[in-house]
Amino acid sequence: MPTVAYHRSEESYSLAKKYMNPKLVDVMDILGFNKIYTHAKGNYLYEKSGDAYLDFHSGEGFASLGHAHPALKKALIQAIEDELPDGTQIHYSAHSGLLAEKLHSHLPESLDAFFFTNSGTETVEVALKFARACTKRKKLLSCHQGYHGLTYGALSVTSEKYFQDGFGPLVPDCEKIPFNDIEALENALRKKDVAAFIVEPIQGRAVAVPDPAYFPAVRELCNRYGTLLIFDEIQTGLGRTGKWFALEHWNIEPDFVLCAKALSGGFIPVGVMATRREIYNKVVNTLDRCYVQHSTYGRNRLAMIAGLATLQTIEQDDLVEHVQNMGIRLLAGLESLRKKHPLIKDVRGMGLMVGFELGCPDSLKGKIEWNLIQTASKGLYPQLIVIPLHRDHRIITMASGHNDVIKLLPPYTVTEKEIDYFLNALDAVLTASAEGTSSNWKIVYDIAKRTLMTNFASAATPH
Repeated sequence: MPTVAYHRSEESYSLAKKYMNPKLVDVMDILGFNKIYTHAKGNYLYEKSGDAYLDFHSGEGFASLGHAHPALKKALIQAIEDELPDGTQIHYSAHSGLLAEKLHSHLPESLDAFFFTNSGTETVEVALKFARACTKRKKLLSCHQGYHGLTYGALSVTSEKYFQDGFGPLVPDCEKIPFNDIEALENALRKKDVAAFIVEPIQGRAVAVPDPAYFPAVRELCNRYGTLLIFDEIQTGLGRTGKWFALEHWNIEPDFVLCAKALSGGFIPVGVMATRREIYNKVVNTLDRCYVQHSTYGRNRLAMIAGLATLQTIEQDDLVEHVQNMGIRLLAGLESLRKKHPLIKDVRGMGLMVGFELGCPDSLKGKIEWNLIQTASKGLYPQLIVIPLHRDHRIITMASGHNDVIKLLPPYTVTEKEIDYFLNALDAVLTASAEGTSSNWKIVYDIAKRTLMTNFASAATPH
Protein backbone atom coordinates (compact mmCIF):
# COMPACT_ATOMS: atom_id res chain seq x y z
CA MET A 1 0.00 0.00 0.00
CA PRO A 2 1.50 3.40 -1.02
CA THR A 3 2.68 5.50 1.91
CA VAL A 4 2.21 9.21 2.62
CA ALA A 5 5.81 9.74 1.50
CA TYR A 6 5.03 8.06 -1.84
CA HIS A 7 1.97 10.24 -2.41
CA ARG A 8 3.95 13.37 -1.51
CA SER A 9 7.12 12.35 -3.34
CA GLU A 10 6.75 15.28 -5.79
CA GLU A 11 7.38 17.55 -2.79
CA SER A 12 10.72 15.88 -1.96
CA TYR A 13 12.93 18.79 -2.96
CA SER A 14 10.62 21.59 -1.87
CA LEU A 15 10.43 20.01 1.61
CA ALA A 16 14.22 19.59 1.68
CA LYS A 17 14.71 23.20 0.61
CA LYS A 18 12.33 24.46 3.30
CA TYR A 19 13.42 22.32 6.24
CA MET A 20 16.91 21.00 5.50
CA ASN A 21 19.71 22.06 3.13
CA PRO A 22 18.57 24.52 0.44
CA LYS A 23 22.07 24.91 -1.04
CA LEU A 24 22.36 21.15 -1.62
CA VAL A 25 18.97 21.24 -3.33
CA ASP A 26 20.25 24.09 -5.54
CA VAL A 27 23.29 22.01 -6.51
CA MET A 28 21.07 19.03 -7.38
CA ASP A 29 18.89 21.32 -9.51
CA ILE A 30 21.91 22.74 -11.34
CA LEU A 31 23.48 19.33 -12.02
CA GLY A 32 20.22 17.67 -12.99
CA PHE A 33 20.37 15.20 -10.11
CA ASN A 34 16.97 16.27 -8.71
CA LYS A 35 15.29 13.00 -9.64
CA ILE A 36 12.57 11.46 -7.49
CA TYR A 37 13.32 7.80 -7.00
CA THR A 38 10.30 5.94 -5.71
CA HIS A 39 11.93 2.55 -5.18
CA ALA A 40 15.20 0.68 -5.58
CA LYS A 41 16.00 -2.94 -6.25
CA GLY A 42 19.22 -4.73 -7.06
CA ASN A 43 21.66 -2.43 -8.81
CA TYR A 44 19.03 0.09 -9.93
CA LEU A 45 16.99 3.05 -8.66
CA TYR A 46 13.61 3.72 -10.27
CA GLU A 47 11.54 6.82 -10.98
CA LYS A 48 7.72 6.79 -10.93
CA SER A 49 7.83 6.56 -14.72
CA GLY A 50 9.64 3.25 -14.42
CA ASP A 51 12.93 4.64 -15.77
CA ALA A 52 15.81 2.73 -14.19
CA TYR A 53 19.17 4.25 -13.18
CA LEU A 54 22.19 1.97 -12.84
CA ASP A 55 23.87 2.73 -9.51
CA PHE A 56 27.67 2.87 -9.84
CA HIS A 57 28.10 4.74 -6.56
CA SER A 58 26.02 2.70 -4.06
CA GLY A 59 25.86 5.49 -1.51
CA GLU A 60 29.66 5.72 -1.11
CA GLY A 61 29.66 1.92 -0.91
CA PHE A 62 27.13 1.31 1.85
CA ALA A 63 24.68 -0.47 -0.51
CA SER A 64 27.28 -3.19 -0.92
CA LEU A 65 24.74 -5.86 -1.89
CA GLY A 66 22.70 -3.53 -4.05
CA HIS A 67 19.30 -2.25 -3.00
CA ALA A 68 16.68 -4.24 -1.08
CA HIS A 69 18.61 -7.50 -1.15
CA PRO A 70 16.08 -10.27 -0.45
CA ALA A 71 18.25 -12.09 2.12
CA LEU A 72 18.61 -8.93 4.23
CA LYS A 73 14.94 -8.01 3.86
CA LYS A 74 13.92 -11.46 5.04
CA ALA A 75 16.26 -11.36 8.06
CA LEU A 76 15.15 -7.88 9.16
CA ILE A 77 11.44 -8.52 8.67
CA GLN A 78 11.75 -11.72 10.68
CA ALA A 79 13.55 -9.84 13.46
CA ILE A 80 10.77 -7.24 13.66
CA GLU A 81 8.03 -9.88 13.62
CA ASP A 82 9.80 -11.83 16.40
CA GLU A 83 9.48 -8.73 18.64
CA LEU A 84 13.02 -9.15 19.93
CA PRO A 85 13.90 -7.00 22.95
CA ASP A 86 16.26 -4.13 22.33
CA GLY A 87 17.61 -0.95 23.90
CA THR A 88 18.54 -2.55 27.21
CA GLN A 89 21.97 -1.08 27.89
CA ILE A 90 23.37 -3.48 30.50
CA HIS A 91 22.68 -6.50 28.37
CA TYR A 92 24.19 -8.52 25.52
CA SER A 93 22.20 -10.41 22.91
CA ALA A 94 23.69 -13.35 21.04
CA HIS A 95 23.50 -11.39 17.78
CA SER A 96 26.37 -9.03 18.64
CA GLY A 97 28.58 -11.91 19.75
CA LEU A 98 27.76 -13.90 16.62
CA LEU A 99 28.57 -10.92 14.40
CA ALA A 100 31.88 -10.36 16.21
CA GLU A 101 32.68 -14.07 15.83
CA LYS A 102 31.90 -13.96 12.10
CA LEU A 103 34.03 -10.83 11.57
CA HIS A 104 36.89 -12.37 13.52
CA SER A 105 36.90 -15.35 11.14
CA HIS A 106 37.88 -12.99 8.31
CA LEU A 107 40.45 -10.92 10.24
CA PRO A 108 43.92 -11.67 11.60
CA GLU A 109 43.68 -13.89 14.68
CA SER A 110 45.18 -11.16 16.87
CA LEU A 111 42.20 -8.82 16.29
CA ASP A 112 39.82 -10.48 18.71
CA ALA A 113 38.08 -7.59 20.55
CA PHE A 114 35.22 -5.64 18.99
CA PHE A 115 33.23 -2.47 19.62
CA PHE A 116 30.10 -1.79 17.57
CA THR A 117 29.06 1.72 16.50
CA ASN A 118 26.48 3.48 14.33
CA SER A 119 28.74 4.92 11.63
CA GLY A 120 32.21 5.18 10.17
CA THR A 121 33.03 8.48 11.84
CA GLU A 122 31.97 7.17 15.27
CA THR A 123 34.19 4.13 14.69
CA VAL A 124 37.13 6.45 14.03
CA GLU A 125 36.39 8.39 17.23
CA VAL A 126 36.46 5.20 19.31
CA ALA A 127 39.76 4.04 17.83
CA LEU A 128 41.45 7.42 18.43
CA LYS A 129 40.29 7.41 22.05
CA PHE A 130 41.48 3.84 22.61
CA ALA A 131 44.88 4.62 21.06
CA ARG A 132 45.47 7.62 23.31
CA ALA A 133 44.28 5.81 26.42
CA CYS A 134 46.36 2.71 25.68
CA THR A 135 49.65 4.44 24.82
CA LYS A 136 49.33 7.46 27.16
CA ARG A 137 50.49 9.55 24.21
CA LYS A 138 48.66 12.59 22.78
CA LYS A 139 49.78 12.94 19.17
CA LEU A 140 47.69 11.53 16.31
CA LEU A 141 49.17 11.13 12.84
CA SER A 142 47.32 10.89 9.52
CA CYS A 143 47.92 11.57 5.84
CA HIS A 144 47.42 14.45 3.46
CA GLN A 145 44.38 13.80 1.23
CA GLY A 146 43.05 11.39 3.85
CA TYR A 147 39.40 11.28 4.86
CA HIS A 148 38.14 9.78 8.13
CA GLY A 149 34.83 11.48 8.91
CA LEU A 150 33.30 14.76 10.08
CA THR A 151 32.84 14.53 13.86
CA TYR A 152 35.52 16.45 15.75
CA GLY A 153 38.15 13.77 16.30
CA ALA A 154 37.67 12.28 12.84
CA LEU A 155 37.61 15.76 11.28
CA SER A 156 40.87 16.62 13.03
CA VAL A 157 42.68 13.71 11.34
CA THR A 158 40.94 14.39 8.02
CA SER A 159 43.12 16.41 5.70
CA GLU A 160 40.86 18.44 3.43
CA LYS A 161 40.51 22.09 4.54
CA TYR A 162 37.15 22.27 2.78
CA PHE A 163 35.60 20.20 5.57
CA GLN A 164 37.47 21.96 8.40
CA ASP A 165 37.01 25.63 7.54
CA GLY A 166 34.77 27.40 10.03
CA PHE A 167 34.72 24.58 12.57
CA GLY A 168 37.90 25.25 14.53
CA PRO A 169 39.57 24.90 16.87
CA LEU A 170 39.96 21.21 16.13
CA VAL A 171 41.36 18.49 18.38
CA PRO A 172 44.98 19.41 19.20
CA ASP A 173 48.12 17.36 18.52
CA CYS A 174 47.03 16.11 15.09
CA GLU A 175 49.73 16.06 12.42
CA LYS A 176 49.58 15.18 8.69
CA ILE A 177 52.23 13.61 6.46
CA PRO A 178 52.25 12.64 2.76
CA PHE A 179 50.65 9.31 1.89
CA ASN A 180 52.95 6.59 0.55
CA ASP A 181 56.05 8.32 2.00
CA ILE A 182 58.04 6.10 4.38
CA GLU A 183 60.71 8.71 5.11
CA ALA A 184 58.08 11.23 6.22
CA LEU A 185 56.49 8.61 8.44
CA GLU A 186 59.75 7.73 10.17
CA ASN A 187 60.56 11.40 10.75
CA ALA A 188 57.14 11.87 12.37
CA LEU A 189 57.48 8.79 14.60
CA ARG A 190 61.08 9.22 15.70
CA LYS A 191 60.27 11.16 18.89
CA LYS A 192 58.12 8.24 20.12
CA ASP A 193 55.26 10.58 21.03
CA VAL A 194 52.67 9.44 18.46
CA ALA A 195 49.78 7.41 19.86
CA ALA A 196 48.47 6.21 16.51
CA PHE A 197 48.94 6.48 12.78
CA ILE A 198 45.50 6.31 11.12
CA VAL A 199 45.53 5.60 7.40
CA GLU A 200 43.27 4.34 4.64
CA PRO A 201 44.62 1.36 2.67
CA ILE A 202 43.40 3.14 -0.46
CA GLN A 203 42.70 6.82 -0.04
CA GLY A 204 39.02 7.23 -0.77
CA ARG A 205 38.95 10.83 -1.95
CA ALA A 206 41.40 10.38 -4.84
CA VAL A 207 41.45 6.55 -4.98
CA ALA A 208 45.20 6.71 -4.30
CA VAL A 209 46.80 3.25 -4.24
CA PRO A 210 50.09 2.78 -2.32
CA ASP A 211 53.31 1.18 -3.53
CA PRO A 212 53.47 -2.57 -2.74
CA ALA A 213 56.25 -2.05 -0.16
CA TYR A 214 54.56 0.83 1.68
CA PHE A 215 52.37 -0.89 4.26
CA PRO A 216 54.84 -3.62 5.28
CA ALA A 217 57.29 -0.77 5.99
CA VAL A 218 54.57 1.17 7.85
CA ARG A 219 53.92 -1.83 10.08
CA GLU A 220 57.63 -2.22 10.88
CA LEU A 221 58.06 1.48 11.72
CA CYS A 222 55.01 1.57 13.97
CA ASN A 223 56.36 -1.47 15.83
CA ARG A 224 59.78 0.13 16.17
CA TYR A 225 58.50 3.41 17.62
CA GLY A 226 55.61 2.09 19.72
CA THR A 227 52.86 3.70 17.62
CA LEU A 228 49.56 1.91 17.09
CA LEU A 229 48.48 1.38 13.49
CA ILE A 230 44.82 2.13 12.74
CA PHE A 231 43.67 0.76 9.38
CA ASP A 232 40.62 2.72 8.28
CA GLU A 233 38.84 0.09 6.16
CA ILE A 234 35.49 1.85 6.39
CA GLN A 235 35.34 1.98 2.59
CA THR A 236 37.72 -0.84 1.62
CA GLY A 237 36.55 -3.51 4.09
CA LEU A 238 34.37 -6.58 3.52
CA GLY A 239 35.23 -7.39 -0.07
CA ARG A 240 35.35 -3.99 -1.77
CA THR A 241 38.93 -4.46 -3.02
CA GLY A 242 38.60 -8.14 -3.98
CA LYS A 243 39.78 -9.34 -0.56
CA TRP A 244 37.75 -9.61 2.63
CA PHE A 245 39.92 -6.80 4.01
CA ALA A 246 42.41 -4.70 2.05
CA LEU A 247 45.13 -5.51 4.62
CA GLU A 248 45.35 -8.95 2.95
CA HIS A 249 46.91 -7.37 -0.14
CA TRP A 250 50.02 -6.65 1.95
CA ASN A 251 49.73 -9.47 4.52
CA ILE A 252 49.93 -7.14 7.52
CA GLU A 253 48.28 -7.06 10.95
CA PRO A 254 47.24 -3.56 12.09
CA ASP A 255 46.45 -2.82 15.74
CA PHE A 256 42.96 -1.61 14.77
CA VAL A 257 40.75 -2.31 11.78
CA LEU A 258 37.73 -0.05 11.28
CA CYS A 259 34.75 -1.12 9.24
CA ALA A 260 31.32 0.32 8.39
CA LYS A 261 29.58 1.11 5.05
CA ALA A 262 29.50 -2.35 3.40
CA LEU A 263 28.64 -4.02 6.71
CA SER A 264 25.15 -2.50 6.49
CA GLY A 265 24.30 -4.33 3.29
CA GLY A 266 22.38 -1.21 2.29
CA PHE A 267 19.94 -1.16 5.22
CA ILE A 268 20.76 -0.43 8.87
CA PRO A 269 23.73 1.82 9.79
CA VAL A 270 26.42 -0.19 11.57
CA GLY A 271 30.15 0.16 12.20
CA VAL A 272 32.75 -1.79 14.11
CA MET A 273 36.22 -1.35 15.57
CA ALA A 274 38.34 -4.49 15.82
CA THR A 275 41.47 -4.44 17.98
CA ARG A 276 43.66 -6.66 20.12
CA ARG A 277 42.32 -7.80 23.48
CA GLU A 278 45.35 -6.38 25.29
CA ILE A 279 44.62 -2.92 23.85
CA TYR A 280 40.94 -3.12 24.74
CA ASN A 281 41.74 -4.23 28.29
CA LYS A 282 44.09 -1.30 28.85
CA VAL A 283 41.17 1.07 28.23
CA VAL A 284 38.42 -0.81 30.02
CA ASN A 285 40.81 -1.89 32.76
CA THR A 286 38.71 -1.85 35.92
CA LEU A 287 35.13 -2.75 36.86
CA ASP A 288 34.15 0.89 37.37
CA ARG A 289 35.38 1.72 33.83
CA CYS A 290 33.29 -0.95 32.11
CA TYR A 291 30.98 1.75 30.73
CA VAL A 292 33.61 4.36 29.90
CA GLN A 293 33.00 3.84 26.17
CA HIS A 294 29.51 2.91 25.01
CA SER A 295 27.04 3.61 22.22
CA THR A 296 23.26 3.73 22.71
CA TYR A 297 22.44 2.18 19.35
CA GLY A 298 25.78 0.47 18.71
CA ARG A 299 24.63 -3.11 19.35
CA ASN A 300 20.98 -2.74 18.39
CA ARG A 301 19.59 -5.99 17.09
CA LEU A 302 18.54 -4.81 13.64
CA ALA A 303 22.08 -3.57 12.97
CA MET A 304 23.62 -6.80 14.23
CA ILE A 305 21.19 -8.91 12.19
CA ALA A 306 21.84 -6.80 9.08
CA GLY A 307 25.59 -7.28 9.57
CA LEU A 308 25.21 -11.04 10.00
CA ALA A 309 22.97 -11.36 6.94
CA THR A 310 25.41 -9.26 4.89
CA LEU A 311 28.41 -11.42 5.81
CA GLN A 312 26.46 -14.63 5.20
CA THR A 313 25.37 -13.39 1.78
CA ILE A 314 28.91 -12.38 0.80
CA GLU A 315 30.12 -15.85 1.83
CA GLN A 316 27.31 -17.88 0.28
CA ASP A 317 27.36 -16.03 -3.04
CA ASP A 318 31.19 -15.95 -3.31
CA LEU A 319 30.97 -12.18 -3.74
CA VAL A 320 34.58 -11.44 -2.79
CA GLU A 321 35.79 -13.50 -5.75
CA HIS A 322 33.06 -11.94 -7.91
CA VAL A 323 34.24 -8.46 -6.92
CA GLN A 324 37.79 -9.38 -7.87
CA ASN A 325 36.69 -10.63 -11.30
CA MET A 326 34.39 -7.69 -12.01
CA GLY A 327 37.12 -5.30 -10.87
CA ILE A 328 39.56 -6.80 -13.36
CA ARG A 329 37.00 -6.32 -16.14
CA LEU A 330 36.22 -2.73 -15.10
CA LEU A 331 39.85 -1.67 -14.74
CA ALA A 332 40.82 -3.27 -18.07
CA GLY A 333 37.95 -1.50 -19.81
CA LEU A 334 38.87 1.85 -18.31
CA GLU A 335 42.52 1.37 -19.26
CA SER A 336 41.43 0.78 -22.86
CA LEU A 337 39.41 3.98 -22.77
CA ARG A 338 42.39 5.86 -21.31
CA LYS A 339 44.45 4.92 -24.36
CA LYS A 340 41.65 6.07 -26.65
CA HIS A 341 40.62 9.31 -24.92
CA PRO A 342 43.18 11.97 -23.87
CA LEU A 343 40.71 13.38 -21.31
CA ILE A 344 41.45 10.37 -19.05
CA LYS A 345 44.76 11.06 -17.34
CA ASP A 346 44.97 8.01 -15.06
CA VAL A 347 43.09 4.88 -13.98
CA ARG A 348 43.65 3.24 -10.59
CA GLY A 349 42.03 1.10 -7.94
CA MET A 350 41.51 -2.39 -6.59
CA GLY A 351 38.49 -4.63 -6.97
CA LEU A 352 35.36 -2.50 -7.29
CA MET A 353 36.93 0.61 -5.75
CA VAL A 354 38.08 2.31 -8.93
CA GLY A 355 38.88 5.87 -9.90
CA PHE A 356 39.71 7.55 -13.18
CA GLU A 357 41.27 11.00 -13.20
CA LEU A 358 40.59 13.59 -15.87
CA GLY A 359 43.35 15.73 -17.33
CA CYS A 360 43.50 19.15 -18.93
CA PRO A 361 42.42 19.17 -22.61
CA ASP A 362 45.03 19.67 -25.33
CA SER A 363 43.32 22.50 -27.21
CA LEU A 364 43.94 26.15 -26.28
CA LYS A 365 40.20 26.80 -25.88
CA GLY A 366 39.86 23.68 -23.75
CA LYS A 367 42.76 24.79 -21.53
CA ILE A 368 41.23 28.25 -21.02
CA GLU A 369 37.85 26.78 -20.05
CA TRP A 370 39.53 24.15 -17.85
CA ASN A 371 41.34 26.92 -15.94
CA LEU A 372 38.08 28.82 -15.40
CA ILE A 373 36.35 25.67 -14.16
CA GLN A 374 39.21 24.93 -11.75
CA THR A 375 39.10 28.52 -10.47
CA ALA A 376 35.36 28.29 -9.87
CA SER A 377 35.44 25.06 -7.88
CA LYS A 378 37.80 22.13 -7.44
CA GLY A 379 35.77 19.05 -8.22
CA LEU A 380 33.55 20.72 -10.83
CA TYR A 381 35.48 19.48 -13.88
CA PRO A 382 34.38 15.81 -13.46
CA GLN A 383 30.78 16.95 -13.96
CA LEU A 384 31.73 17.10 -17.65
CA ILE A 385 31.40 13.31 -17.51
CA VAL A 386 29.11 12.72 -14.52
CA ILE A 387 26.22 14.90 -15.81
CA PRO A 388 25.83 13.26 -19.25
CA LEU A 389 26.31 9.77 -17.82
CA HIS A 390 23.32 10.50 -15.60
CA ARG A 391 21.24 12.51 -18.08
CA ASP A 392 21.80 10.52 -21.27
CA HIS A 393 22.61 7.02 -20.03
CA ARG A 394 20.90 6.85 -16.61
CA ILE A 395 24.06 5.90 -14.74
CA ILE A 396 24.73 7.30 -11.26
CA THR A 397 28.36 8.28 -10.61
CA MET A 398 29.94 11.03 -8.53
CA ALA A 399 32.99 13.24 -8.48
CA SER A 400 35.29 11.97 -5.74
CA GLY A 401 35.94 15.28 -4.02
CA HIS A 402 37.77 18.53 -4.61
CA ASN A 403 39.84 16.92 -7.36
CA ASP A 404 39.43 15.68 -10.93
CA VAL A 405 38.67 12.06 -10.01
CA ILE A 406 35.45 10.16 -10.67
CA LYS A 407 35.15 7.28 -8.20
CA LEU A 408 33.25 4.13 -9.06
CA LEU A 409 31.77 2.01 -6.26
CA PRO A 410 29.24 -0.29 -7.91
CA PRO A 411 27.48 -2.89 -5.74
CA TYR A 412 29.24 -6.23 -5.32
CA THR A 413 26.40 -7.75 -7.32
CA VAL A 414 27.21 -5.81 -10.50
CA THR A 415 27.22 -8.00 -13.62
CA GLU A 416 29.48 -8.22 -16.67
CA LYS A 417 26.63 -6.85 -18.78
CA GLU A 418 26.26 -3.80 -16.50
CA ILE A 419 30.00 -3.12 -16.51
CA ASP A 420 30.04 -3.29 -20.31
CA TYR A 421 27.02 -0.98 -20.48
CA PHE A 422 28.84 1.53 -18.27
CA LEU A 423 32.05 1.34 -20.34
CA ASN A 424 30.15 1.84 -23.61
CA ALA A 425 28.27 4.79 -22.12
CA LEU A 426 31.49 6.34 -20.83
CA ASP A 427 33.08 5.88 -24.26
CA ALA A 428 30.18 7.76 -25.84
CA VAL A 429 30.34 10.58 -23.26
CA LEU A 430 34.11 10.97 -23.65
CA THR A 431 33.75 11.08 -27.43
CA ALA A 432 31.06 13.76 -27.18
CA SER A 433 33.15 15.74 -24.68
CA ALA A 434 36.37 15.63 -26.66
CA GLU A 435 35.75 19.03 -28.22
CA GLY A 436 35.47 22.17 -26.15
CA THR A 437 32.45 23.16 -28.26
CA SER A 438 30.31 20.23 -27.07
CA SER A 439 27.08 20.79 -25.14
CA ASN A 440 28.65 19.03 -22.13
CA TRP A 441 31.42 21.61 -21.99
CA LYS A 442 28.88 24.43 -22.25
CA ILE A 443 26.88 23.12 -19.28
CA VAL A 444 29.92 22.83 -17.00
CA TYR A 445 31.35 26.13 -18.26
CA ASP A 446 28.04 27.89 -17.45
CA ILE A 447 27.99 26.32 -13.97
CA ALA A 448 31.56 27.58 -13.41
CA LYS A 449 30.61 31.14 -14.42
CA ARG A 450 27.54 31.03 -12.17
CA THR A 451 29.66 29.71 -9.28
CA LEU A 452 32.25 32.46 -9.70
CA MET A 453 29.53 35.13 -9.73
CA THR A 454 27.91 33.68 -6.61
CA ASN A 455 31.26 33.47 -4.80
CA PHE A 456 32.09 37.06 -5.80
CA ALA A 457 28.72 38.35 -4.59
CA SER A 458 29.08 36.46 -1.31
CA ALA A 459 32.57 37.86 -0.73
CA ALA A 460 31.37 41.39 -1.46
CA THR A 461 28.42 41.19 0.94
CA PRO A 462 29.20 42.62 4.42
CA HIS A 463 28.94 40.08 7.23
